[in-house]
Amino acid sequence: MKKLFNGKYTLVIVTILLFIVMYGSGAAAYPSFLSLDVFLNLFVDNAFLMVTAVGMTFAILSGGIDLSVGSVIGLTTMVSAHLLEKSHMNPYLVMIVVLTMGATFGTVMGFMIEKFKLHPFIVTLGGQFLARGLCYVISTDTINITNPVYTSLATWRWYLTDTAFINVNVMIFVAIVIFAVYLAHYTQFGRTVYAIGGNEQSAILMGLPVARTKVLIYTLSGFCAALGGVLFTFYMLSGYALHARMIETDAIAAVVIGGTLLTGGYGYVLGTMFGVLILGTIQTLIMFQGTLSSWWTRIVYGILILVFCLFQRIFEANSKKVRVDTQKRECADTKEREATSDAGGTATSTISA
Repeated sequence: MKKLFNGKYTLVIVTILLFIVMYGSGAAAYPSFLSLDVFLNLFVDNAFLMVTAVGMTFAILSGGIDLSVGSVIGLTTMVSAHLLEKSHMNPYLVMIVVLTMGATFGTVMGFMIEKFKLHPFIVTLGGQFLARGLCYVISTDTINITNPVYTSLATWRWYLTDTAFINVNVMIFVAIVIFAVYLAHYTQFGRTVYAIGGNEQSAILMGLPVARTKVLIYTLSGFCAALGGVLFTFYMLSGYALHARMIETDAIAAVVIGGTLLTGGYGYVLGTMFGVLILGTIQTLIMFQGTLSSWWTRIVYGILILVFCLFQRIFEANSKKVRVDTQKRECADTKEREATSDAGGTATSTISA
């Protein structure tokens, strides 16, 4: 047990325990909080954020960040709505177009970050302004989506009980999380992402494809943001230039609360998922309470982020101390073995003489 809480799963375990405590508190205060439909609504209402946060996780794991995701979601809704309602394009082709657009947007930012050694914060901030500005170029008004394919996908339900259901957004989110876990822990790409976040120069010296991976990280983040935009389009059935404002802050908050270090090199996609669930639980608790303003969600988010940043700092300091102690023990063991070997060699020489 001591090893479990002092090891690499510590922050994830804390996140999961926090979710259990918060959800349990809600269940204690409001009996209906335990119903299956309330629990599943956490996934239904936050599926687009979960998908977006998956891409953000890889960016932060590498020691970077992507501030453009909220604007890319907004741009995705606007492009989708315009192509569907104004150009009457095939809806499945529209999905391909916006996903390609998001991936390309991320690739360009990743190329600038890698090729010109620019800081991800500045590049993605520029991407944020660019994508949001393009939304207004398309239209300043809301474009409602009436396409039958989109409306049928948006209204499809798989009922598990009379009131509890999951929808297309939840199924896509589950598939993305499973794929992201595989990508992070069972592929060279994932191992390189962790290596870059841990120490980029060491990763280069080890011969890892650092340059290519850094570009692909932002390609993946852009793709996830666009996919989140598709899910948000299903959720809202409209395109609007102000859709998904400040969603990038929610995604970053979910990643941090999920236990991923802002300095990179440590974190888990499943931790991010629980981070999103915690944010969703906070919103649901405030809704059940009924008298608090929705702005209290931001206040609680801010407190949680500050607490987890502090906890991360303590975790990093403890991990560094453990590494130093381990290195000292290894050096002591090496010296002891060398001393034993020298003593054995001296004894053998004496006997031979």
